[in-house]
Amino acid sequence: MTLRIAKFIADAGVASRREAEAMILSGRVAINGNVVQTPVCFVNPETDTVSIDGKIVKPRSASHLYAFHKPINTMTTVRDPAGRKTVYDCLAPEYRGLKYVGRLDYKTTGLLLLTDDGELARRLTLPSSHIPRTYIATVNGNDFSHLDAARRGITVDGVKYRPMQIDVLDDNNLRVVVTEGKKNEVRIVLRACRASVHHLRRISFGPITLGNLAPGQIRQVPQKTIDEMLKSL
Repeated sequence: MTLRIAKFIADAGVASRREAEAMILSGRVAINGNVVQTPVCFVNPETDTVSIDGKIVKPRSASHLYAFHKPINTMTTVRDPAGRKTVYDCLAPEYRGLKYVGRLDYKTTGLLLLTDDGELARRLTLPSSHIPRTYIATVNGNDFSHLDAARRGITVDGVKYRPMQIDVLDDNNLRVVVTEGKKNEVRIVLRACRASVHHLRRISFGPITLGNLAPGQIRQVPQKTIDEMLKSL
């Protein structure tokens, strides 16, 4: 499989694509010892040797992504100054070096993605990615007459929130789909719509679902699923 040289350099974590193209145009990049003159050039990671300023660039090994069922009353952080339990306290030692993809707040449960690839984590959480995240919200009360404001997009305390897809499941439960990932956005928006959240659980992130994963359990996401997500960005 061949890649554009700038993408190869970016995937290796050396620089962004734009920075890689600048390196190429300044004559700093070589393929198999031959200086590259243009970014419109392709490289086979398996057979070609790429170097920048004479230093070989090694292709990044395959990224790993994991689905983790975050238990309630855990912080999405490596360590908490207040001494509260973190998601890393719930993980086996071999998983404690992973990076979290976005956050779930202390009281929110459900699907949290973890990865060994910081660039992958960044790409999956960019607001421009528009990756849908689905939550089940158990709310106080059953007056849902104000939810259309959230469906249209709403501003709360000066912060604009994108339109949410909201389906009423029963008297106290809503299915909420968001595409932005702002901090506590589901709780904030539903509270503004007079449906304050009692319990919140994320059940999917893009094509990755929580399924029957029990709290505290973790499973690896297939590479095919990762590739499909990246193609959609």
